[in-house]
Amino acid sequence: MTPLRQRMLEELLRRNYSPATIESYILAVKDFAEYFSKSPDLLGAEEVRRYQLHLINNKRLAPNTVRARMSALRFFYWKTLKRRDLHFDDLPIPKAPLKLPVVLSPEEVSRLIEAASSLVHRIMLIVLYATGLRRAELVQLKLSDIDSKRMVLHVRGGKGRRDRDLPMTDKLLEALREYWRRSRSRVYLFPSPYGSRDQEVPITTKAVYHACRKAAVRAGLSKAIGPHTMRHTFATQHLESGTDLRTIQYLLGHSSLKHTVVYLHLSQLHMRAAANPFDQLSLNPYGVKPPSEADPS
Repeated sequence: MTPLRQRMLEELLRRNYSPATIESYILAVKDFAEYFSKSPDLLGAEEVRRYQLHLINNKRLAPNTVRARMSALRFFYWKTLKRRDLHFDDLPIPKAPLKLPVVLSPEEVSRLIEAASSLVHRIMLIVLYATGLRRAELVQLKLSDIDSKRMVLHVRGGKGRRDRDLPMTDKLLEALREYWRRSRSRVYLFPSPYGSRDQEVPITTKAVYHACRKAAVRAGLSKAIGPHTMRHTFATQHLESGTDLRTIQYLLGHSSLKHTVVYLHLSQLHMRAAANPFDQLSLNPYGVKPPSEADPS
């Protein structure tokens, strides 16, 4: 590791950034330097501007991804190098289109789980659906996080480094017990098959993504389905079952209620309950008497 990268890593750690953010920021600066074949401390505002255009026009990255790359460069120049001569406010980011997340019906969830290619993939999908976990939280689950006496699942160091407890049902606990009887994992609920005999490591988030995509193809589901789809479905179906937004916010580990409110747009129950103002009008939509009421003459 270069001294410059070490400095940036130390600054990120001092500010208690999450491991995922640290990894993405380090890779973003590395990619920036490789694009110009120069050390990033030798580059400046003009190179940052050209790099942003490269991300948008050539690599065609999503606006949120471009925004994350710019945030990484801002941190590098402002926090690591203490250079305030770069004004990132002059780098406009294209607005991302507001798209509602994909939600599955209970029948589609069953088809997806049944189409899993192995027991471990099946239990992964079940846990995602039954808890609303992020895939980064799923892979870090340990056997010690399953509290059968209190019937809760401990989520440690979730997004924002926040812990939370999620309720378990008897059905979920029995599924986890049966899975453990067959897998006999020692530390992690979903250990990687590539770990050493002496040290068990968790599977990667990419492995969870590919397991979900593979099951979706086998199930014949044409929707764009990934691990986060199970999270969206979990939240939407909770809302339709009458769970209040504050409780859903806690279950999902959202830092703000504004991130949870989006599920109001997905809930069929809430949409059907909203009164249509047109139905309240006492008028004839035809403008004339309907044919059935017209005079025979």
